[in-house]
Amino acid sequence: MGLIVALDSPDRGFEGLVEDLCGVVDGFKLGLPLLMGRGPGYAAELRSRCREGIWIADLKLADIGHVMKLTTSLVVDHVDAVIAHGFVGVKGALGELKEFLESRGRKLIVVASMSHPGAEEVYDKALPLILDAIEELGPWGVVAPATRPHVTTSIRERLGPRVAIVSPGVGAQGAEPGAALCAGADYEIVGRLIVSSPDPRSAALAVREAQRRRLASCGRG
Repeated sequence: MGLIVALDSPDRGFEGLVEDLCGVVDGFKLGLPLLMGRGPGYAAELRSRCREGIWIADLKLADIGHVMKLTTSLVVDHVDAVIAHGFVGVKGALGELKEFLESRGRKLIVVASMSHPGAEEVYDKALPLILDAIEELGPWGVVAPATRPHVTTSIRERLGPRVAIVSPGVGAQGAEPGAALCAGADYEIVGRLIVSSPDPRSAALAVREAQRRRLASCGRG
C-alpha cells in the first residue's frame, strides 16, 4: 500500500515536514503553486532532506510537446516523475514528453481522470479515448480519482498491472484512506489531512493504519 504526500502551498516551508515524514511515507508530490511560488529549485532543496521514495512534479502539463519539454526541463533533475494531462494526446504532445523524460531517466504520469466533481462532466466522458492514448503511449503511471473508486477500478481493468495508478482526493476531498487502493490503485495521494495537521507524522501513521484496515477488509491486505 502506497502513501504519497501532496505539498502545494507556496506560503510555508516544508523542509521540516519532509524530514519528519521521510521513511514514513512513500513519496512526495510537489504542486504547481509550490513550484511557482518557491521556484523550481525548491524541489532540490526538499529532496535533499529525504532521498527516499518517489518525488513527483505535479505540473499538470497540457500543451504541445516542445512547450511541455521546456517546462519540465526546469525541474527534471530534481524529481523522479512528472504529471501531464491525458487529453492532449500522443502525437506532438505526450509522445515527445515521454521520450524526453526517458532520456533523462524520469517517469511520465498521465492524468486519466481527476478527483473533483467537475471531472464527471468532461474527463470521465472522454475516458475511453484518453485510455486509448494511454495504451498507445505506455507511461509509467496514471492518475485516477480516489473520490470515485469505480473509475479507478475501470482504469485498472482496462490497463491491467502494467501501469502504476496514483489516486488523489483522500481526506479533504472526501475519499477515505484505502478506498482507492481497494479499487486497484498503487498509491493514494494525501495532502491537507496530513500537511495541515499539528502533528503530520502522527497523521501520516494514522492514514497508514486506516489503509491497512481497509485493505484487510477488501481482501487486498
